Amino acid sequence: MEFDEYRKYDATGLARLVADRQVSAAELLAAARERAAEVNPRLNAIVRDVPAAPSDDLTGPFAGVPFLIKDLGQDHAGLPTSNGSLSLKGHEVAEHSTVVQRWIDAGLVIFGKTNLPEFGAKAISESTVWGPARNPWDLERTPGGSSGGSAAAVAAGIVPCAGANDGGGSTRIPAACCGLVGLKPGRGLTPFGPETAEMMHGAAVQGVVSRTVRDTAAMLDVICGGELAGPYSPALPAESFASCVGQAPGRLRIGVRVPSAINPDPHPEAYAAVASAVQVLTELGHHVEELPQAPFDDAALAKDFLLTWFVNLAWKVADAKRLTGAPDSAFERDTLLMAALGRATSSVDYVDAVQRRHEHTRRLSTYFESYDLLLTPTLATPPPKVGQFDLPVSLQRATDVLLKTGTARFLKHTKIVDDMISDNLGWVPYTQLANITGRPALSLPLHWTADGLPLGVQFVAPLAGESMLIKLAAQLEEALPWADRFPVMN
Repeated sequence: MEFDEYRKYDATGLARLVADRQVSAAELLAAARERAAEVNPRLNAIVRDVPAAPSDDLTGPFAGVPFLIKDLGQDHAGLPTSNGSLSLKGHEVAEHSTVVQRWIDAGLVIFGKTNLPEFGAKAISESTVWGPARNPWDLERTPGGSSGGSAAAVAAGIVPCAGANDGGGSTRIPAACCGLVGLKPGRGLTPFGPETAEMMHGAAVQGVVSRTVRDTAAMLDVICGGELAGPYSPALPAESFASCVGQAPGRLRIGVRVPSAINPDPHPEAYAAVASAVQVLTELGHHVEELPQAPFDDAALAKDFLLTWFVNLAWKVADAKRLTGAPDSAFERDTLLMAALGRATSSVDYVDAVQRRHEHTRRLSTYFESYDLLLTPTLATPPPKVGQFDLPVSLQRATDVLLKTGTARFLKHTKIVDDMISDNLGWVPYTQLANITGRPALSLPLHWTADGLPLGVQFVAPLAGESMLIKLAAQLEEALPWADRFPVMN
């Protein structure tokens, strides 16, 4: 199959071709590998090869469709899961993650693992061990993070859909940067086992980035549901998520908020993205109104999010050292700095931050008594340039001294956390809400900037709102089609 023909189809369409014997799984894999060989040297989206030899005996709803998994939280037996870290680059895992096994059972042909930041700790995919992933819409810009490699691969046409996960926006941010659909399911709906019951107290969930709403919905059908070693058995809707595509969502009440406490002055293109969404939503008959203030304390939520993230990162570093005996030199400077701040956090302060999630959730739940959805930009700015968030050399040297002398923990008494909120979350201040509260959220590619860059919009839903999100997304996809947009890589 030639690439021009291959890229016309989403994963659902390719699966139908295989089922009808119009094309073989081997031919699809050859097309995917050929496209990867052409563009991956420039994108650096795929960082590890997975042996794949598809047969004609594959079964499942996506039998024969080429697929990529993220090199974090999506283990493939017999291969390392690097988590984007030199410390784990060669550490093989013994069994498939539950989500990977479900993709295999669905007939997907996994042939590679994708790029990410170290331990998924940033909204950009620029690890030391793998190097930066790049955005096919502009190779000087980031595809976002932490599922940036997956998003770059899908946007560039290597695969129609790829594995992602989301602990603070890591599915939605890359989707917004690369012009894709990115759904973060609600807490507990998708599995994180068998080795781990849940990550970050359930804030992190599994999913995909894709070009079409129907692929996102059908993939959720494939991976959703509890597991034997899981923390709970999630309630599933009576109808499949795929069946929601094409169903009318009804007239929805949608509140809109663009400014945030973290970034009170978003880029004009963020406003333009929301304005485009509001216009089409209004034309479709939905009730949309601007909110005078955020329906939650976004400044407090950001601090709580980063505090728990730092502690989680400190544990990840310690766990990697236990597994491999890796020295500090096997970890990135920024990782060690955040881990030091995590270790400097008292257990009481940590539990305080975790307990305050209920306050944030109650405020959002009160909002949903009057509205069906919350609409924001997914990004406060267009995708940043690769390297834009590198520490200045002077600060790198100062940080190295603090790390070597064991005094980095004292930085918690300075304004560094506020600076990290501003620097690292300033361009992505909207996505952490859904993770902290466990609510589903979806980024859709409804806007391209004047420079031709994607900038998505986000919808946050109440508990069990995935079906509503899919119905609305399919309606918007029909009104403002995006799947045929394709980057020209120069």
